[in-house]
Amino acid sequence: MDLQYKFPEGFWWGSATSATQIEGAANEEGKGKNIWDYWYSIESNRFFENIGPEITSDFYHKYEEDIKLMKEIGHNSFRLSISWSRLIPGGRGNINLEAVKFYNNVIDQLLANDIEPILNLFHFDMPLELQNEGGWENREVVEAYKVYASECFRLFGDRVKTWFTFNEPIVPVEGGYLYNFHYPNVVDFKRAAQVAYNTILAHVKAVESFRTFNIEKGKIGIILNLTPSYPRSQNSADLEAANIADLFFNRSFLDPAVLGQYPQELICILEKYGQLPITQKEDLELIKNNTVDLLGVNYYQPRRVKAKENLPNPYSPFMPEWFFDNYEMPGRKMNPYRGWEIYEKGIYDIMINLKKNYGNIESFVSENGLGVENEERFIKDSYIQDDYRIEFIKEHLKWLHKAIEKECNVKGYHLWTFMDNWSWTNAYKNRYGFVSVDINTKKRTFKKSAYWFKEIANNNGF
Repeated sequence: MDLQYKFPEGFWWGSATSATQIEGAANEEGKGKNIWDYWYSIESNRFFENIGPEITSDFYHKYEEDIKLMKEIGHNSFRLSISWSRLIPGGRGNINLEAVKFYNNVIDQLLANDIEPILNLFHFDMPLELQNEGGWENREVVEAYKVYASECFRLFGDRVKTWFTFNEPIVPVEGGYLYNFHYPNVVDFKRAAQVAYNTILAHVKAVESFRTFNIEKGKIGIILNLTPSYPRSQNSADLEAANIADLFFNRSFLDPAVLGQYPQELICILEKYGQLPITQKEDLELIKNNTVDLLGVNYYQPRRVKAKENLPNPYSPFMPEWFFDNYEMPGRKMNPYRGWEIYEKGIYDIMINLKKNYGNIESFVSENGLGVENEERFIKDSYIQDDYRIEFIKEHLKWLHKAIEKECNVKGYHLWTFMDNWSWTNAYKNRYGFVSVDINTKKRTFKKSAYWFKEIANNNGF
């Protein structure tokens, strides 16, 4: 078969998900509460149609069936996360043996189906008791995370080779401490900066611990939602606005994780406005010595910015938006359901940047996807004809292929997500999966994209 787009040997084809979004069984078999369980219990009105995380897609009970479906649609890899509050209820202390059994079964089942398990340790789901101690603002929570990470390496490292410390660590910073879309709903940049900094500390301590386990062929990384910042124009004020947005939203995690140091420019801005986090002298050495082996890249949409139209109100809370305005490019292509721009070339620009400025670090697309509301409208012949999703994936893969031709070190593509899952405050509003889930019966049905993806994975291209 003559393929126009052939991908490298051993390319990862699969999908990604997270514990809180698919497991369900939120109050079963010894699982402790995390911030989502708690927030839903006190403010269910902030969740779409009042749907919370207690049942979600019920992977906890249906993982065997789900893994068979993954195999059937050509997955050779699958990224999932471990629920800290399930494994160590309360975040510290005794390990929940029921959780160990569950994760062991999932890992073994994946391996039995020739699907490489890729494990992520933290996906927005802080154990409630630790959040009550201040969460990532508190260095003692950093130490608790290191212990949790080490337990995971010990328990599962004999079979799991590829590990990630955090998924999109900037999101709890933005959501929980700047823009009020995650618990604890704080709006305070200085606290946000502390959370971001301590998250990097937790990350490097986990990396340091991982290396002591000498896992054969083991690699550890971090998953970042890299959102290219495009200036409205080549005017110097627009360029500077884009540069500052990039510092805040991309380089604040990318530079310390990959290069082992923070960008000096970012430090200067925070210092000037009195927003620097509290640090300790020995931290810098730790960050320098524990850079990642590989990078997961989540990409959904670009960020477009322009120079500020008006000076910020000096009485308003300090925010990244003091330095730029968001810009809507005329004629942009949109996903109307999510209100997000679709810009496929962004994936290429990210990879070129990693090649040029980050030592061409080994990376893979760990999330990319299209959320659509009321997909039932597209049912024909008893399944969803999601040609829009096929088109979306295909156009991103073409640009990814172009990056590989330019010798970018890209090792895979994972769709967000395998099956329709519960999505934080959006619950089931937008569906992203290859597999549709009936939220009442939990019945799984392949969408058209699942059959199409199977072809791509089996042919390693299209």
